[in-house]
Amino acid sequence: MDFEVKGKTCLVTGASRGIGRACAIILGKEGCPVAVNYVQREKEAEETCRLIEEAGGRAIPIRADVSRSEQVEALVGEVSEKLGSISVLVNNAGIAPMRPPEELTEAIWDETLMVNLKSAFLMTQAVLPGMRRAGWGRIVNISSNAAFTGGRVGPHYSASKAGMNGMTHSYASFYAKEGITVNSVAPASIATDMIANDLKIKEPYTPVPRFGHVDEVAETVLTFVRCGFITGQTLVINGGFYMT
Repeated sequence: MDFEVKGKTCLVTGASRGIGRACAIILGKEGCPVAVNYVQREKEAEETCRLIEEAGGRAIPIRADVSRSEQVEALVGEVSEKLGSISVLVNNAGIAPMRPPEELTEAIWDETLMVNLKSAFLMTQAVLPGMRRAGWGRIVNISSNAAFTGGRVGPHYSASKAGMNGMTHSYASFYAKEGITVNSVAPASIATDMIANDLKIKEPYTPVPRFGHVDEVAETVLTFVRCGFITGQTLVINGGFYMT
């Protein structure tokens, strides 16, 4: 069985804070060398690395805009050179500019799809050759409950996350026989900066009377990484939202 992941090189995009940071830390604690990707928050990315190292792991911060193909190529090359061929990819990079449809512009639509969906495509394409050579790989995409419900951010955001789920299932079907699994996690009402600052949600609106924690999402990601018999799945973590 595939529950041992120690020593597997991991790359987490958008790992300077929130869910990305939690995923990077939990993988580091499992004994995985972790590449902590960021775009602007250098100090926060360095803090993520420090937390991993304090827990006995190894981590390096690497700046790259993963919606740009040339930067993705450079990122994967640097990670492979410094930590080894990438075995685990967590596509977490994303933005959520809140806009109602009447205020949604083509530029905001394009940027959201580029950062949230195109980046996951580019990263997946870049790491697949190494995973196929090794006959082992784990790709986990951080989607959103909004892919199913529309959510509060806007149609641009929900479309980008729904596209991520479709992409997840397609890649999973192509590479299941090669030891590569592809899954997605779709959180909602998680206590992140987006909830606190962007959406300004003060009280949870789920049957479970609290906000979720980023560590609960990270634990689910770790399950997908450890288990080779789960693939093509989208697991929604939403505190029972669908029961309301």
